[in-house]
Amino acid sequence: MPDNSTVPEAPLLFTPLSLRSVTVPNRAWMSPMCQYSAPQEGPDAGVATDWHLVHYASRAVGGTGMVMLEVTAVSPEGRISAGDLGLWNDRQAAALAPITELISRHGAVPAIQLGHAGRKASANLSWIGGAHAVEAGGWQPLGPGDEPFPGLNSPAAMVERDLEKFVDDMVAAARRALTAGFRALEIHGAHGYLIHQFLSPAVNRRTDAWGGSFANRTRLALAVVDAVRAVWPDELPLLFRISATDWLEENGATGDDAGWTADQTVALAKELGARGVDLIDVSSGGALADVPIPTGPGYQVPYAARVRNEAGVPSAAVGMITEPLQAEQLLAAGQADAVLLGRALLRDPYWARHAALGLGAQTTGPLQYHRA
Repeated sequence: MPDNSTVPEAPLLFTPLSLRSVTVPNRAWMSPMCQYSAPQEGPDAGVATDWHLVHYASRAVGGTGMVMLEVTAVSPEGRISAGDLGLWNDRQAAALAPITELISRHGAVPAIQLGHAGRKASANLSWIGGAHAVEAGGWQPLGPGDEPFPGLNSPAAMVERDLEKFVDDMVAAARRALTAGFRALEIHGAHGYLIHQFLSPAVNRRTDAWGGSFANRTRLALAVVDAVRAVWPDELPLLFRISATDWLEENGATGDDAGWTADQTVALAKELGARGVDLIDVSSGGALADVPIPTGPGYQVPYAARVRNEAGVPSAAVGMITEPLQAEQLLAAGQADAVLLGRALLRDPYWARHAALGLGAQTTGPLQYHRA
């Protein structure tokens, strides 16, 4: 646990962070968290609703510096569940525009995470059995091979045209994200979804140019980054979420049996930075089921520190960061450049304003609330 005995005079948590032309007003950001609340069928499938508008705008009103929307599927088959947001058509983009406008109006930077669930697609809604429950009447997912994630449908092994389509879908969704008003974009390469499935030798058993060596396993991630960076404006930041470890090495595994490791994360982070990724959002796990993970306050922070200090790329820390002083002190120690808050922001949309008050930072709330 961090030492909470002193309060810094000028809290880093409430200093701006500039990424390209975008200045985020503080370093307390909203982590992307699935709401599973979009219409599931018909022409409105994947379209944002009033729930999303209120949910995300309230965090901006609450003082969060960057409000990042949940992972948004770039194709129907790439959804984690049928209730996921989508960005594979213009109707979905149009529904997101009022959300970005409200986030911006209240002083936060609107961001979105784009991704594809790969073999973890077609799961049920989290409150109806969770991630290991197959959705009745769902669809066949895609993956590096045909081995299913435990409890889910067996995937079809992706062929060249599937991989090309995925890259094209990411590009098309990035273009729509821009028209919808987002000012930062994150590529989801973590949590056992498609890009992570290709990265991890524990999942990717291919023997072609997309599997085997580190260069082959990282090929899809780099192809996506290159293609998206080519259409995402130079003045806007591109982020990448990574699972820093599969937690196999930490449980005694070695070689390929260790899956994706922290050393590989640092190596990939260097390549991502060289290709125009401005910040790496460092999480962990998700590729495999039932791997012991020693969770605790800030348990993923050391991996964010390695990315920042060894790869030389700005990083954000996430995972059981709940207290303002905890966040402040990891920033002051140079372990990350920003913190991403998940469940803490579900519990308290005004976490950032309460944190600023506790740390003695100067903030201004909405005019309507000044009397309070």
